[in-house]
Amino acid sequence: MNSLWWLALPTLLLPVWWHRKKRVQVKAEPLASARFLPRTEPRQMRVWRWADVTLLIVRCLLLACAIAWLADPVFPWRGDTVVVAHGSDAQWIEREIKAAGYGAAAREALPAHTALAWIGAHEREFTPEARLLVLGDIPMPAGLPQFRRPVVLRTLAKPAPRTEAHVAIVSERAQEWRRMFAALDGPLRVAIDAAPGPQTELIVWDRPGAPPPSMRAPLWWSTDAGAFTELAQSKAVGGIRYADGVRGRIWASNAWPPSDPAAARALLETWRELHYAPVPYTAPSMTFTRTNAPAPAYASGAVRGFLLWALVALFAIERILTHARRR
Repeated sequence: MNSLWWLALPTLLLPVWWHRKKRVQVKAEPLASARFLPRTEPRQMRVWRWADVTLLIVRCLLLACAIAWLADPVFPWRGDTVVVAHGSDAQWIEREIKAAGYGAAAREALPAHTALAWIGAHEREFTPEARLLVLGDIPMPAGLPQFRRPVVLRTLAKPAPRTEAHVAIVSERAQEWRRMFAALDGPLRVAIDAAPGPQTELIVWDRPGAPPPSMRAPLWWSTDAGAFTELAQSKAVGGIRYADGVRGRIWASNAWPPSDPAAARALLETWRELHYAPVPYTAPSMTFTRTNAPAPAYASGAVRGFLLWALVALFAIERILTHARRR
């Protein structure tokens, strides 16, 4: 639809029409011998000066650039391209490029979560015979992307980074809680603090009575719902009562500490899902076949950016020439 703006090119005649209508009043000076000539009224004359012609050209260019910016022209100039996700294994990348025959292709290094979206946004810039290869730990998109040309995707999942969570246990049966956290596998490691501190993310409060008001943590696990007044009007999900208070978010259950491995695993998984960003799932290697997907309706090429700068420059020149013409 953006290409329909080219139909507005006839509006370039407006500046020409406006300049042609400009007339300069001839100043009349009385002469002694003019009394013998018939009286005539002064007339307007069309006077073209070099400044007017320059101003006309600038205004026509300004209008043409505005139309081109709205039409969003994109010229196919990209050839074979390899999109490489940031942080990918360099040796694996070189092997995949060589095996796929993309040795002479241009490379684009992009964040993994924007690689497929970048192809969709810049697809009009590729020549019809261009080939595309995407390499790296590309997360699985929510919907299957549709491209107007084949796109080959080869993925290699990176090992999940190891993270550490600080936990403080305030309980007479601290050993049972320690055994549960020791069974936690995966990239998340739990460090047991001797006492709650600034780095503590979870406090296990397994004592009757309320904790000191000065004690703070993002999350609390309590075995006594009555120890926290915030839980009086709280809701229960899966046997766990929860509420947000001045000390942090509070979870409470009378069934803690978990008595079997399944219950402990469920509690730890719930904790990780709610308080840590989910680890994205790496998309499988695949080839996206060509579809009849419509071209994106938004700007995608460098031409639009150049036209925007040209518009700003031409507008400034037009204002300067107009001001100089009035002086």
